[in-house]
Amino acid sequence: MKKSVVLLALAASSLSAQPPGGRGGPPPVVRNPQGLPISPAPDYVRTDAPTDPMIQKIWDEGMQRSQAASLAQQLMDSIGPRLTGSPNMTRGQDWLLATYKKWGVPARKEQYGTWNSWNRGATFVQLTAPRVKPLEATMMSWSGNTAGKWVEGDVITLKPYATPEEFKAWLPNVKGKIVLASAPRLSCRMPAQVQEFAMASTLAALDSAQRDLTATYAGLTQRVPTFYADVKAAGAVAVFESNWSQFPGIDKVFGSPRNAALPTIDIGCEDYGMLFRLAQNKQGPKIKMLAESQALGEKPVFNVVAEIKGSSKPDEYVVLSAHFDSWEGHSGATDNGTGTITMLEALRILKTVLPNPSRTIVVGHWSGEEQGLNGSGAYAADHPEVIKGLQFAFNQDNGTGRIVSTGPSILPENGPRLAQYMKQMPAQLTQTIRLSGPSGIGGGSDHASFLCHGAPAASLGALGWDYGNTTWHTNRDSYDKVVMDDLKQNATLTAMFAYLASEDPQKSSRTLMNPMPTGPNGQPITIPNCTPPARESSGYRR
Repeated sequence: MKKSVVLLALAASSLSAQPPGGRGGPPPVVRNPQGLPISPAPDYVRTDAPTDPMIQKIWDEGMQRSQAASLAQQLMDSIGPRLTGSPNMTRGQDWLLATYKKWGVPARKEQYGTWNSWNRGATFVQLTAPRVKPLEATMMSWSGNTAGKWVEGDVITLKPYATPEEFKAWLPNVKGKIVLASAPRLSCRMPAQVQEFAMASTLAALDSAQRDLTATYAGLTQRVPTFYADVKAAGAVAVFESNWSQFPGIDKVFGSPRNAALPTIDIGCEDYGMLFRLAQNKQGPKIKMLAESQALGEKPVFNVVAEIKGSSKPDEYVVLSAHFDSWEGHSGATDNGTGTITMLEALRILKTVLPNPSRTIVVGHWSGEEQGLNGSGAYAADHPEVIKGLQFAFNQDNGTGRIVSTGPSILPENGPRLAQYMKQMPAQLTQTIRLSGPSGIGGGSDHASFLCHGAPAASLGALGWDYGNTTWHTNRDSYDKVVMDDLKQNATLTAMFAYLASEDPQKSSRTLMNPMPTGPNGQPITIPNCTPPARESSGYRR
């Protein structure tokens, strides 16, 4: 036994020897019920081994000879985040094309429009007074730069204002300064920890004060549409903001509004709070910083589309769908690198064991999802033949966990069809999947781009792994958060769905729910009800 393993085993033994829930002891283990087998098991969960030899071949290839880990490491560590329109998106798409070429799968780029192209450089932010400290800082996407120079400035807080006139009266104060533009957190401890340990009076006071502070600064950078341009014109050095994710060390990192030609930087919760207190208490905080970036202008943007042509029904389609673009807090691992790898690996499995499917199997690696489902929406609009011949689209886009939910959405007769597919799979893959009844379209991911045309599409919902707080659009969405066993299982499950949909002797249903569910405006959804995709970036603000 290796020394490191011995040390880990000893540490585990020491922890387990402490009384559960006692001081210093480990927290009680609570299993997420969605990850447990459904009891009693639905009819679609087999009680014996699958009988279809192709299902067994897919299982063996996906679970015994998986390439998911290697593919994920290349994408997330070496290529990294894939901002729409960026050179790094191009690197990632070229990697997809090279990977498919190696497997003998035809793949292509399809231009669907143009987008504001931007390239990230290095960012360094240091507190130099009243003490010296490096700060946890991430430049926002589309941020301006410091023109290749180190710059310095005092730190001030944005003065809350009610009218544009009040804002303009305050603007002369920003010259040569770094502006703190969002509310700080009074405590960067996890809310659950505060709930567990704080006195009731402490909890109430902290909650009240935080609510007031957050409300005071909410929306100030949007109240004047030209806020960032005005601050730059008045001579500010940079704008600092902070978007805490409820967990220590984790921030949501989005994009700077594109009229922000000055640097816009997300600062970690603890460091941002420190800067805010120093500035408010007039203790002279000063910053030295370097921010490098390139604004490259409007450039062509593409989806990557791979396909295995159908042998007997080439004009009917099974689409495997996942968006390839990401925000840039870290690597875009679980949003949506894992969805990307699920579909990439699923097609590798199928190419290996099912090189001649009946229907054409397409994988869509969409761009522009984070800006409004633009890539998938454009593909659906530009390919009416796919919409017409679509047997099923399967979309995955919510984290690294194993798939635990799916459903027919607005096409209720496809619910039994999905159940029939799952009935042919191993119970290990289906025993935790909740098959929902008919529902609305939803607008959160790319399956909506097909459903809005009345075409069959299913979202493959994943077990959470605290996606919302820990990885979704955060600076911690990195390779280590990928649960590889779950990812292998998801790719294998998706390959089985694609195989069964491809070989299904019957066409899927397009009979709509009756009555149809209501949309966000309270009115019944109508088909088609597709939002036109944005094909260029003017007017986009985040």
